[in-house]
This record gives sequence, structure tokens and C-alpha cells, in this order.
Amino acid sequence: MKQLLVAFDFSSNAHKALTYAIHFANKTGANLGLVWVDNSSTPDNLHNIDYELRIEVKDHFQEIEKKYGPLLQHCKLEIILRKGKVYNEIAMVARKMEADIVFTGTHGVSGFEQYWIGSNAYRIVSNAPCPVITIRGDYDCQGCIKKILLPIDSTLETKQKLPFTCQIAKYFDAEVNLLVLYNTPISVIRKRMISYADDARKSLDEMNVKYTVNEFEADNVISSILNHSQLIGADLISIMTEQVAATHNQFLGPYAQQLINNSVVPVLNFKSNQSEY
Repeated sequence: MKQLLVAFDFSSNAHKALTYAIHFANKTGANLGLVWVDNSSTPDNLHNIDYELRIEVKDHFQEIEKKYGPLLQHCKLEIILRKGKVYNEIAMVARKMEADIVFTGTHGVSGFEQYWIGSNAYRIVSNAPCPVITIRGDYDCQGCIKKILLPIDSTLETKQKLPFTCQIAKYFDAEVNLLVLYNTPISVIRKRMISYADDARKSLDEMNVKYTVNEFEADNVISSILNHSQLIGADLISIMTEQVAATHNQFLGPYAQQLINNSVVPVLNFKSNQSEY
């Protein structure tokens, strides 16, 4: 990994995402960028943004650099200022810098207009050109990833998240827990899931990544994933984020939304069109 990016809006959730990203930067040796977006409707240009920040929030950014900069072992914290729609600007910055991961907080409803993470988390995940890790504001960030939960479903895309997940596992010397949840009596689909799990085992063996496999019958897939993550003490859940088209934008489907909303631990969100990662 070479470049990590944090969506930042000064909320407590953004601070948690930044803290989490710093642990990743120190483990991977990647550079770390922090992007703040002025999403007001004024027609100011970037020069005006910079000018206003020097007047209004310069001290805030100086405090951020002062507090978090010394925690970075391999790089300096790069602060990026943009203006526009939050999710569009973050996606453009991520694309321009070829970010490997975007980190964003979730549940950032604060009552303050300038805090936008809570209302934009889904769209950040949907529009980012790379995988996104979502972190809840109440997550106890210790910086150590020992177990990664990777659910296996019946879709062909379910295997696409495996190489990137394994890359993270190797950086942290973590164990991958393959979770096969059967929620259908149809034998053809169950055999397909078994085949995908076998393929995943072979890949994990080839990449020399530690792993375990669990298979369960599940009436409710989301609840089963969340319960199992707590049972094994997972530090990260790796999922494919199904997309739902709406007008000109892409939105997350209910499966991903429920996991992002309800998972106590961070969620690695991976889209099928990110197979090059």
C-alpha cells in the first residue's frame, strides 16, 4: 500500500477514523492524507476556501497536525481542502492520489451543519474508487487487527474481496475467519458456496495466511455475521457492497447499510468493480 485517505469533518467520528488510519499507515508504510470538504452552497473557489480556513479554522488544523503528526512513523500528515459535494470530492481526491483505502467515520449525526460524515458515509462508500473502511465513533480503537471476518455468500463476486483482505491480514499478521452462512435449502446454491469456500481455502494456503472456517445455518444473515464477529472477537469485517442505482448516483443496498450501521467493529467495504485492488 502506498496511499491512505481519511474523510475528515472535525467530528469525534472523524477523529476516530483518523486514529484508526494512522495505525494502518504505520503498519503498511503508506502515506496518509486527510481531506476536508467545504460543502456550503457559496460560489467560493479553492483560493477563498484556503483564505477562510486561515481565518476561521487554521488553528483547528494546526491542532490536528500537532496532535496526530507525531504518531505517524513513516510520513507526514497531508491536509487536502476541497469544495463541493462531499462524496464527489472525496472520490476525486482518492482517484487523483490513487488511494488504496479511504477511511470514514459512521453515525456522525451531531446537530452541527458543518459535520457531514454521518449523512455522507453511504455515498462515500458507494462513490469511492477504492475500498472504504467505515469506523463507528464508539469503536475502541486499539490499532491491532488480529482477526478478520470474511463472510462467503452464493454470489460470484464474494471471492473478489479475498486478495485485498489477505493483503491486510499479512500486514497485521492477522487470521482470516471464513464464514459460510447457509440461508437456503437449495442444494445447488449450497454446493456453490462450499465450492467458493474451498477456493478461498486454497488461496489462503497459497498466500500463507492463517485462517479458520465456520459454517452455519442462518435465518438472518446480517444478525449471524454480527453475532459471529462478536463471538470470535473480530477486529474487521470484510464485505462486498452491493450497489443500487438511483437516478445518476449509486447507493448502497440494504445488506451493506445494515452491516455498516450495526457492526461494532470496522467494516471493509469492497465493490465488485474494484477487482484490481
